[in-house]
Amino acid sequence: MENCIFCKIANKSAPAQIVYEDNDILAFPDINPAAPIHILVVPKEHIQSIADMNGNHTGIISKIIFTAKKIAEEKGLTGYKLVFNVGREGGQIIDHLHLHLLGGWKNKSTGEV
Repeated sequence: MENCIFCKIANKSAPAQIVYEDNDILAFPDINPAAPIHILVVPKEHIQSIADMNGNHTGIISKIIFTAKKIAEEKGLTGYKLVFNVGREGGQIIDHLHLHLLGGWKNKSTGEV
C-alpha cells in the first residue's frame, strides 16, 4: 500500500530504528511508547488487521508472536504484554497488522520503571 507508513518502513522509504528484520517480519520501537520498552512487530506483507486475515496467514501470525518472544528475551524481559489492536473500535491507528510488545516495568502494578 503506497500510503501505509509500515509498508514504507518495510521497503526502506521511511526511516525507523530496526531492532529485528528477516524476509517476512520487521520490528522497531513505537514512536509514542506506552511502556519503557515498546516494540512493534509487523509483517512486511500488507495485511490491514487481524480481521482481514485468512487461513493463509497462520504462518505469519505465528512468526510475529515468536519474533516478539525472541525480542523480549534479548531485551531481558521476564514479564511483558503482547497486544493486537483490531479496528478503530479496538484502538488500531495504523491500518497494517502489528503486534505491540510492551515491557520494562520493574513493578507493573506500581508503574515503576
